[in-house]
Formats: sequence, C-alpha cells, structure tokens
Amino acid sequence: MFENLTGRLSQIMKTLRGEARLTEANVQDALREVRMALLEADVALPVVRDFVAHVRERALGQEVMGSLTPGQALVGVVHRELIALMGETGAGLDLATTPPAVILLAGLQGSGKTTTSGKLAKMLREQMKKKVLLVSCDVYRPAAIEQLKTLAAQIGTDFFPSETGQQPADIALAALDFARKHYHDVLIVDTAGRLAIDAEMMREIRELHAALKPVETLFVVDSMQGQDAVNVAKAFADALPLTGIVLTKLDGDARGGAALSVRQVTGKPIKFAGVGEKLAGLEAFHPDRMASRILGMGDVLSLIEDAQRTVDRGEAEKFVTKVKSGKGFDLEDFKQQIGQMKKMGGVAAVLDKLPGQLARVAGRGGVGTQMDDKQMRRIEGIINAMTPQERARPELLKASRKRRIAAGAGVSVQEVNRLLAQFEQTQKMMKMMAKGGMARMMRSMKGMFPGGTR
Repeated sequence: MFENLTGRLSQIMKTLRGEARLTEANVQDALREVRMALLEADVALPVVRDFVAHVRERALGQEVMGSLTPGQALVGVVHRELIALMGETGAGLDLATTPPAVILLAGLQGSGKTTTSGKLAKMLREQMKKKVLLVSCDVYRPAAIEQLKTLAAQIGTDFFPSETGQQPADIALAALDFARKHYHDVLIVDTAGRLAIDAEMMREIRELHAALKPVETLFVVDSMQGQDAVNVAKAFADALPLTGIVLTKLDGDARGGAALSVRQVTGKPIKFAGVGEKLAGLEAFHPDRMASRILGMGDVLSLIEDAQRTVDRGEAEKFVTKVKSGKGFDLEDFKQQIGQMKKMGGVAAVLDKLPGQLARVAGRGGVGTQMDDKQMRRIEGIINAMTPQERARPELLKASRKRRIAAGAGVSVQEVNRLLAQFEQTQKMMKMMAKGGMARMMRSMKGMFPGGTR
C-alpha cells in the first residue's frame, strides 16, 4: 500500500546525509519533496498543508544529537508527526456495557462491511472469547445476507436470519431481542450501502442507530478510494456519532492517502485495518507501527503478534532445535514454513512488516515477494509429489525424478527447478543462522533505516 510513499520519503532523507545540520534551507527543500510525496499518495490537500507546517515548526527547533545525522533527525520528526496525524495511540473496542454490546457497521457498498463483520466476529470470538451474533440489515442485496450467513458458519458464530421485504429497523430490533434472550455478548449489525452517498441511505442508517443505540458505530472505508474516501468519511461523520474507523484493503495497490487523511477529517480513531479476504485478516490499528512501516522501518511488533497467534509453538521449537543441531533444512521443513507463512497472511504480509532493506534481502533470498496463495499451493503440491527420501535429500532430484514430480504435481519441470532454487537460497540462510549468522544479520540492519548510515 505505502510502497511508493515509503520510497519517496526514504530518498528525501538520504539527500540530507551530506549535511552537517538541519537548517531552514535544507529543511525547506526536504519538506517541498515531502509535500509532493504526500500529494502523490493521494493525501487530502488540507491534511498535507497542516502536516508539512507541523514538521517544519518542529524540525527547525530540533537539536541534532551528535549520534544522529540530519536525515535521521528529520526522520524522527516526520515519524512523530505521522503518529499524531493517525491518532497518537491505538484505540480498541469499548464493550463496557450491559450485554449484548451492539456494533453497527456503516459505509458505502463495496467498502467491505460484510467481510469486516465476519472478521470482527472471528476476532471477538477467538481473541476475546465473546459469544457473537451476526445479522444483516441489507435487504436490498440477498447475496449480502447469504454471504454473512456463510461467514458465520465458517467462524462458528450464530447468525440471525433476515430477508428482503423486511424493514431494516425491524430486523435489527428482533436480532437484539434474540441476542438478549440467548445471552450473546456482542451483536454485530451489517447495514446496507449505496454506490454513492444519498439521502435514503443516511436516513436508514440514522434510524438503525436510534433504534439500537450501539456502543460502537464503525465507519468502514475502502483504502483504495483515495480522495473520495475523505468526502465519504466526512458525510458519514456528519450523519452519525461515529466511534471509530475500519480501513479495508490496506494490502491493495492504492497509494495510501485514505489512511493518512480519514482520521484527521473525521476526528475519529482508526481502530482496525483489513488486509486480504481471509477471515483472519483484521489487525488492530497502531499509529506508531503504521508510521514506522510508512518510513520503511517495518513493524516487527505486529509480525511477532501474528506469529504468536498463528504459529504452532511446539512445531516452531522442534524446527529451531533441528536447525541449531546442524541436521539441515530439508524440503519437508520448507513446506512447513510455507504453511506457517500462509497462516500469517502470506509472504507479502510478512515482508510488508520487515524493515525496508531487510525485506528486500529476504525477498531475494527466500520465496519471493510476489508469491500468492495459488503459488504457495503449487509449491506444496510439488513437494507432496516427492517421496519422503527425496524431501530429506534434495540432491537425489535428477532429471528423471524431476519429470516424475512435475507430472505428479501437474506443473512443468521448470517450475520444479524454480522451487529447488528458492529452497537452496532459503537453505543457505538457515545454515548462516545455525552458525550464529543471525547476530551478523541484525548488525547489518544498522544502516537500513531512512537517513541512516552504512
């Protein structure tokens, strides 16, 4: 999402490396580039204007410590201002009320409300041990009702049925009554959207809000909308007492402006970020971590939290013990690591949270930055087509065996060769780690931050 913005900001900071200190002249030049970078990222003009003014004010008064370069000092200022722009601290859900706590989701059609409802239900059920009821008040799209019903079944949460022809407020009140009688902790209400703001949609959502009196009213916005997201956010904020924002499709190829604009325009905290279509793809939004990602510093804390939630601790300990013992890293281990990475959202999701240059090194040295779920399944299929002996001893894989494996997996021999090349690169990294190379890798990261030195 922020790749272009990250690249531009990193380059700006590098231009200050040769300077002895921060002066009005070099700060002015750098901020001109910062302004252009933010505008190119589709950040709203009033937000850009305020942001640049704040950075200028703080940068000119910044004392540069002896251990910092001017570039590093300016990165510090920009980092702090990005955090302030996106809300200072993370804001969780406030469910402190007599059950059931009602969460109302609002937004345009296609913003991801229904998928977000399912993701939120999964998060509440698995991480907070809440009993959740889902209901759809989108009586205009039968497919939306069916989609939410399917998601509820996948998650294992209860679903309150609704159908076209009913009044949204009647559905919502009936669901609330059902939730009370069946001791649900949380009721999540998915609402109807339109392709654009209109009076009928706003009237309906206001009626639902008045009837349900939700503890959380979350505005769901598509991060790929760019400048339009700001206008839509303002309209919903004017119509409803919003309590927070959910940014969806944050893993898309948009320029990221919505994430940097929508909180400033609405005055409401960004509470969650949606990534991908998988039900596990909902993350608590942390402004400080997002600011680090934008500046190419990575988000290792979120990566660790993802691993703690998804990685099998026993399997991980066995794997580490095996690598340390020098027994080697084989294709069965490689397949298991691919499986663990899939649970964490895929290769791109992992690399997105690594510091910039380390991510590029890992992308070149491992399974690649462009691998999607389909490619991961293909790799697993190729390895599954091998015998246990071949997985343990890849050096056995000569031409005839490769042809047999390719036929068994339904791929070309070239793809088998590509997999083996990727495996060899990963194997080299594992050998280096087993010999204490991790310390060297960490030391090499010293110059990886924008404005840093090598």
